[in-house]
Amino acid sequence: MIRLCFRYLFLLFSTFYFCGVLAQSASLGSETRQLETGQNSPPASIEDVSWIAGYWRGEIWGGQFEEMWSEPLAGSMMGSFKFVENKQIKFYELMTIAEHQDSLIIRLKHFAQDLKGWEEKDQSVDFKLVRLADKTAYFEGYTFKLIGPNEMHVFVMIGEEGKKQETKFVFKRHRSQ
Repeated sequence: MIRLCFRYLFLLFSTFYFCGVLAQSASLGSETRQLETGQNSPPASIEDVSWIAGYWRGEIWGGQFEEMWSEPLAGSMMGSFKFVENKQIKFYELMTIAEHQDSLIIRLKHFAQDLKGWEEKDQSVDFKLVRLADKTAYFEGYTFKLIGPNEMHVFVMIGEEGKKQETKFVFKRHRSQ
């Protein structure tokens, strides 16, 4: 009888353990977050993400990119992104991370090679802050993760509604001469 109880408890424990492992693995690899319905962005200041500042480079989609972020000033940071493929500029982005409603928000606009905007004149793509962790800033669909002093990973949900995919950018700090 005791053996049967131990077997039952072992089986029960094993089932819960493996269900937990499976549930955790379903969320592995997902580095972007969303605010829950009705959830507000947490309190934050621009100093909380000052570690993003710098001149960064990397490779993706068969081309190269560079991204530059200013140091915090007046409650915001300014960034620019350039993607180059086959020695041709494919597009630019102009971005800000700014203090907004006692938290942070990213505002981004895309531009073609000739600086014609992709978004309407008064429109931007916005990403509200979801959470701050140790050297990681989770915005809605946009995550910055500092891996070391000279490496940062950025995860962005890219694509049309219903067909978005998380894309990982590996940034290496570039030092100007």
